Amino acid sequence: MRRLAWVACLLALPLGPALAQQKPVQPGPSLGMELTVYNIRLALVKDLRTLSLTKGLNEVEFTDIPSELEPTSVHLRSLTAPDAVVLREQSFRDGVADDPMILDSYFGGPVTVRRAEGNAPPTVITGELLSFDGFGDIVTVKTADKIVVCKLGALELPLAPDGLTTRPTLNWSVESSQAATHKVEVSYLTNQVMWSADYVAIVNADDSLADLKAWVTVSNHSGATFPNTRLKLVAGDVQRLEPPRPPAQTLGTPQGELQAIMAGEPPVKLKAFFEYHLYTLARPTTVRDNESKQIEFLTTTNIPVKKLYLFDGQDQKLDYEGRGKCRVKVELINSQKDNLGMPLPKGKVRVYKADDDQSHQFVGEDVIDHTPKDEKVRLYVGNAFDVVGERHELDRKQLDENTYESAVEVKLRNHKTQDITVACVEHASGDWQILKESMPSTKKDAQTFEYSVPVPKDGEATVTYTIRVTRTEE
Repeated sequence: MRRLAWVACLLALPLGPALAQQKPVQPGPSLGMELTVYNIRLALVKDLRTLSLTKGLNEVEFTDIPSELEPTSVHLRSLTAPDAVVLREQSFRDGVADDPMILDSYFGGPVTVRRAEGNAPPTVITGELLSFDGFGDIVTVKTADKIVVCKLGALELPLAPDGLTTRPTLNWSVESSQAATHKVEVSYLTNQVMWSADYVAIVNADDSLADLKAWVTVSNHSGATFPNTRLKLVAGDVQRLEPPRPPAQTLGTPQGELQAIMAGEPPVKLKAFFEYHLYTLARPTTVRDNESKQIEFLTTTNIPVKKLYLFDGQDQKLDYEGRGKCRVKVELINSQKDNLGMPLPKGKVRVYKADDDQSHQFVGEDVIDHTPKDEKVRLYVGNAFDVVGERHELDRKQLDENTYESAVEVKLRNHKTQDITVACVEHASGDWQILKESMPSTKKDAQTFEYSVPVPKDGEATVTYTIRVTRTEE
């Protein structure tokens, strides 16, 4: 629907005497805000305001709020006299008035249409608005003696109807037992504010140490700006009883709005909170609407790491000759003795490696879940170019209806210029027993066992085993 060509802006129209007498109370400017952001597109907002109330029932209009606000989560309390102020009634209007919304309020009411016809002076028609076709700009008006259907040139409307809002608004009926100016806290939940963690790991030349830098990115698509706010981030799996909303449209981040809070005092303070972890920024920041803001979270160096090669011939895709790639993983321990040891929020880890000229080349990325201290982190970064695995079942004997024996051979070829060790992973279901094997295996769980296979440079290593498996009833 095309926009109308307005003759007079509604907001510029003066209020009539009757409405002026009913003008609701407006809270004072914000005295301070706190924004607690969850990684489920949800944030808790706390806003301190002053509110001048008379004794009895007061009509209050509260704007500067998000369009994504959840009305049932709103809580108002007086910090000056908590028992003296009670919120009796609330309504929430979340839409910005656009042309169709405005016209919906005027159907059946008086309007003035200026109709242009070629070079002739415009014709002025005054009457009752019956309908409007936005696709063709066709308006229908009932005058004193006829009904006129014409193409719209411009439309003049009287004073904005009662109840028409141009921005998200909370309307309250607040009862106060005394006339006073109160310091109040308004809190509410809003959707479409979220945060995520991103990590950059730089591995040294021999893949033995890594430097780690972490950032949190706060994205705000709630429909409101939160100025000079204390920012807190909650990491953990918070239960919600409603299905998640679809992601908001990404509007992009103009250059200059992707901001970082750099070193000085520690950028983020951490503490345990219920069954989650709460990260608090050291200084206030402004989170603008449709903005993504990056904040330094963690910087540490010389973390011991291991590079692991893994071949799983039953889980990975093999070619027609039974050949497959070896996965490459980077392993570290989130411990204090390894220069870490703090709860790491879920996020993407991008891994780089220092080149001979000390430039950093991207080698892969993976996602970690919320990771407590002293837990192991394994990052799958890609597949090894020069390491090949090959798996074949050499023989199978059916002993009875539920039991069989299988002989398996796994070959690992290393075309690199250094010796490596490959974790060769095998799986079995039901009741199983290894009858014979060329090297000792390690049972990882009820369905997995593993061989740690040294493979010489430009060489090959072979693992063979025979297993007896009995299917069990499920």
